[in-house]
Amino acid sequence: MKVGIIGTGLLGKAVATRLLNTGHSVIVYNRTVEKTESLKKLGAKIANSPKNVASESELVITIVKDASAVESVSFGSDGIIHGKHEKLIVSDMSTINPISSRKIAKRYSEYGIPMIDSPVMGGRSLAEKGELVIMIGGKKEVYEKCKSVFDSIANKSFYLGENGSGNAMKLVMNLQISILALSISEGIILARKSGLDPITFLEILNSTYFKTGMSVNKGPKMVKGSFEPSFFLKMMQKDLDEINYTAEKFGANLPFAKLANQLYQRAVKDGMGELDYTGILSYLEKANKLES
Repeated sequence: MKVGIIGTGLLGKAVATRLLNTGHSVIVYNRTVEKTESLKKLGAKIANSPKNVASESELVITIVKDASAVESVSFGSDGIIHGKHEKLIVSDMSTINPISSRKIAKRYSEYGIPMIDSPVMGGRSLAEKGELVIMIGGKKEVYEKCKSVFDSIANKSFYLGENGSGNAMKLVMNLQISILALSISEGIILARKSGLDPITFLEILNSTYFKTGMSVNKGPKMVKGSFEPSFFLKMMQKDLDEINYTAEKFGANLPFAKLANQLYQRAVKDGMGELDYTGILSYLEKANKLES
């Protein structure tokens, strides 16, 4: 399939890179055109609008900040709908709430364009290796038409049901990640306050059933105060907004999600939004008058 990518941030760029490196024809668009330069060198065609991406693609993948951005690139004056043709499929890989996702899918259907939601687990390094996990919502037959593309960027795909199902599961997963980052952060702080080496805390944790990919791969970097972003803290906070909104709409009472959002909001307000999401440790250390 000819693939279009709209949004070449951390994830979008990595997805496009993987597709180019596996022989796909790729056209990309980003509002800030400078962010497409490295992809152009790899062989991507650069479009000047979402409309142009759509007109030259069979599958358009949108990877943008929020539902408002998805709506803008989809239905704006130079949006995807204006590049409609009979083979066009849209796959939204953004992290948005399932209520908004279903509304967007319904609006696409009014133009005769099938849309699925396809958020992923795994950051840019896994995307470039083709080891993402994709969660799919929408019509199964539409997903199956795109499966060969997804198989290039992911080692696992889960079809979950109707539109919005993928987004709902993505929020479930990001809730785990946000709280796990807080748990590891507080463990590091308690170890330090107790006069213990936090690296030893991680070694013991990672010797047990309770170890996680985060404690193994990011934990030592957290102790060193290294927070190079694989996923921005400000984006995790945005996702916590979406998690709490979805919980409210679906009648779920999530006290940890509310508290986590308050802490991430404070960290963003304190100027830490551009750090990796595990930089929540930096905020908690500051509150405890500790230095990494």
